[in-house]
Amino acid sequence: MYFAALLARTQDGWQASDTELDDVETLSDLTDLAREASVDEDTVLIYIEQEDAWFGVVRVEGEEDPRIYVSDAAAAARSSYGEILTNELLGGDDDDPADDLDTLDLDGTEDGEPDGDDEEEADGELGPGGELVPAGPVGDRDILMDLGLSEKELLALDTDALLVIADAVGAADVLETVR
Repeated sequence: MYFAALLARTQDGWQASDTELDDVETLSDLTDLAREASVDEDTVLIYIEQEDAWFGVVRVEGEEDPRIYVSDAAAAARSSYGEILTNELLGGDDDDPADDLDTLDLDGTEDGEPDGDDEEEADGELGPGGELVPAGPVGDRDILMDLGLSEKELLALDTDALLVIADAVGAADVLETVR
């Protein structure tokens, strides 16, 4: 189960709304959603969380490239919206590996030989494309620094992260109307 909220800064303060992600398939879709909510190309924060497993923040300002932070890349990479964010951050390939027959590993071995290395990676997990996805936070750790949340505070967030972020940026009151 996902929860997504959009916080848009306006001249009069912050506006909050819960956000439907049904039509979001790419980072561009997510960025377009934020830009539609923007007033005078001001800051828009999109917050996505999946059942306390991970959360992500996407910051969009005008036509600049979005800034992204994900609390746990390995957990996020196992979910559809998290995969969108981690692929962008880790340079994941958007192409379907099935499109390239040379990349297929049908029996889990190379040239039919047993792999021999069944240990899980201590520092991450293999993503859908076979790339190593690190456990722990990835992305722009200063994403909320100028809005009142330091890197140290961001890294310490776990449950109720949205409430802490909203409080730090001064949007806690408007967030209550969304939740």
